[in-house]
Amino acid sequence: MKILQVNKLYYPWIGGVEKVVQEIAEGLNGKENLEIEILVCNPREKRVVEEINGVKIYKAGSFGIFWGLPVSFDFFKLFKKLMKEADIIDFHHPFPLANLAIFLFKPKAKLIVHYHSDIVRQKIFNLLIKPFINHTLNKAKKIIVSNPNLVKNSPYLQKFKEKCEVIPFGVDLSKFENFNEGEVQKIREKYGDFVLFVGRLNYYKGLEYLIEAMKNIEVNLVIIGQGPEEKSLKIKVERLKLGNRVFFLPFQDEATLINFYKGANLFVLPSIFKSEAFGLVLIEAMACGKPVISTELGTGTSFSNQDGITGFVVPPKNSQALAQAIKKILENKKMAQELGQNASKRVSEELSLEKMLEKISRVYKSI
Repeated sequence: MKILQVNKLYYPWIGGVEKVVQEIAEGLNGKENLEIEILVCNPREKRVVEEINGVKIYKAGSFGIFWGLPVSFDFFKLFKKLMKEADIIDFHHPFPLANLAIFLFKPKAKLIVHYHSDIVRQKIFNLLIKPFINHTLNKAKKIIVSNPNLVKNSPYLQKFKEKCEVIPFGVDLSKFENFNEGEVQKIREKYGDFVLFVGRLNYYKGLEYLIEAMKNIEVNLVIIGQGPEEKSLKIKVERLKLGNRVFFLPFQDEATLINFYKGANLFVLPSIFKSEAFGLVLIEAMACGKPVISTELGTGTSFSNQDGITGFVVPPKNSQALAQAIKKILENKKMAQELGQNASKRVSEELSLEKMLEKISRVYKSI
């Protein structure tokens, strides 16, 4: 059975959706008679066809990324060619070019939609693309969502509830068992007690509120990631005179990142918009036995992080609530330990990569 996964971008581009696409491809390709290929765009470069970890990837040439969307005519050429060879198209929404391609070329392959989130920021563009999104969802045999909150709160999915199947994202548990205790100790020596954030420094991450919350908290903040908001965030840190307690680090390799998770006192994801559809970094931190703090967005962040059980869920855009939750964990070691143990247990029982791949494979076969 030949499956074509369609998304905006792919590794080495760093993002939650891109990671999920890669894990599905590498986890299922060549197993149980499944052959998986990938169609994405190449950020501001010519067309490239390559193989990464045994998976064939077609990267359509593009003019660059504008408002989070690759602009590519080559994508349509490749889609028209590859759709004829596929038994199933697994489309990762949101990606308007693919909605348009599905409408124009009417592929005969069965369609599955991985619905990651609504289009949040580009409201006018959303109105223009709405008929094409509805067409895609209508054509889909199955709509996979990462959490029940998305079905409940998405205006698009209300009409297609019967097609929706909840398959939570998961992490490879084996990766979090192997960490370097010596390196973790070095991290602790360098940064002391610290709160950790990991992710792209985008408009919806809400980092300005986390930085504000750190004003009256006597521990450090380590921010791992890069993105368009980096400069303004650093200016804010200097303005608040937090330069000696807030550390900006670039994206780290997987092994180093796990060491940082292990070394942190707790993890915070302070996102402020529904663009944060799930927050894979939350469950990575939870897999390392860390209590987590997230915001109530009506998305997967408050599905994976259970308030009062694995950590705390606070209102978005609220530095005071963030500060109170952080202090609560830092000041009560017994509570922090219990939250971390619950977090680790939740990931191992409900949010493992193995379970995710098993359920997706079952959906492929069912249609």
